[in-house]
Amino acid sequence: MDLHLSIGAREGSLRGRLENELREAIRAGRLTPGDGLPSSRALAVDLGISRGVVVEAYEQLTAEGYLVAVVGSGTRVAADAGRGGDEGSGLEGQARDELPSVAEPRARHHLRPGLPDLASFPRRRWAAALTDTLRELPDERLSYGDARGAVELREALAGYLGRARGVSSSADRIVLTGGLRTGLSLLWGALAARGLRRVGIEQPGWPGQGATVVAAGLDAVPVAVDGDGLVVEELERSGVDAVVVTPANQFPTGAVLAPERRAALVAWARREGAQIVEDDYDAQYRYDRDPVGSLQGLAPDRTVHGGSVSKLLAPGLAIGWLVLPERLAGPVAEHKRSSQGAGSVIEQVALARLIDSGELDRHLRRSRRLYRGRREAVLAALARELPEARVSGAAAGLHVVVLLPSGCDEEAVVSEAARRSLALEAMRGREPAVLLGYGRLPEESVASVVRALAEAVRSARPGA
Repeated sequence: MDLHLSIGAREGSLRGRLENELREAIRAGRLTPGDGLPSSRALAVDLGISRGVVVEAYEQLTAEGYLVAVVGSGTRVAADAGRGGDEGSGLEGQARDELPSVAEPRARHHLRPGLPDLASFPRRRWAAALTDTLRELPDERLSYGDARGAVELREALAGYLGRARGVSSSADRIVLTGGLRTGLSLLWGALAARGLRRVGIEQPGWPGQGATVVAAGLDAVPVAVDGDGLVVEELERSGVDAVVVTPANQFPTGAVLAPERRAALVAWARREGAQIVEDDYDAQYRYDRDPVGSLQGLAPDRTVHGGSVSKLLAPGLAIGWLVLPERLAGPVAEHKRSSQGAGSVIEQVALARLIDSGELDRHLRRSRRLYRGRREAVLAALARELPEARVSGAAAGLHVVVLLPSGCDEEAVVSEAARRSLALEAMRGREPAVLLGYGRLPEESVASVVRALAEAVRSARPGA
């Protein structure tokens, strides 16, 4: 197949130029849904470039929904590709969450927060870890396992979280879950059996927290968040038995829980006999300051530390964990045994291999460089294209908060952005703002995307 691609000397990286050429070929109809693309090796030879560049370009366009990899048929143009504003990605995901609760809008650029770059997933390393696990795992380990999960991963996590996040734990106090949402549901079930009735949740915050509380038949009580994180004084007046916090990188504001509030929160929990649940959201992706240690390290007896590999590797792995106080480890494990079972021992042991070999650390360093570059490109483009807006929450994570100019309605901006094939999320906080996620936004696309966002903001202004 002759694709008539021109990737000569122009602005942008070689991979970016190839991606742009392929996108334009699909948009213009030169490549139509179902068309097969040359193998990465053949296209690399035709263009006189490295095969790795072609592989990365194919993977990125697959992540964006332009292409699909079909077993036995190679890489083809996706069925939905080339439909302008109605174009869809097969990898759309709900903001922050592994489990979308509603259908996502179809868009060319998914700027929702908490969406990692799936094209950077270390497929070869993961495949090698799975192969080694299948070759070496004893037959008896393929039977029903410990409800807490594979001991190899629990031991690896105890060491990793201790050095990377300052978490105090041992393998017997870790319960592996299918992700953070699943872990929270397990926790509420076990705590409800011990008398828990009211749970404080951050406002604004991740809706998934409140959803798991309500699904467990408990009362979700909003607690305000400001520039220093959770307002502990308000928490103390709320009469809750537990609270869920994101202290290292509050979602969606990006606030870090101030040291004096950390101390006050721990004091409240000990005084009231209450439970702190720490959602360690995006704590590994910090750019502008020293790493923020876990809250659990200050009070292991009163804090449950929850996390997952959804942003570190990919949501599709569906592996998370709860680090529990000793008094809760048994009840939560028993609740998991009766409701879910142990999970996939093969994938859990494979992840342990990635951690023990240092590959997870290497992948994290690569990811930080990737996301830092995208973040810096986004900040520069916002300063250039939308100087009337303010930006916050840029110190960590995979999104920034774009505080809109006076008079702008955030829902109108989201609607205008959707007309331009941009999927955004409104902040729904004290000030009108939108969340601009850059996890899946290639640097080569940043300028045009932010320009389109600026057009959406100006179109949404009263009298525009």
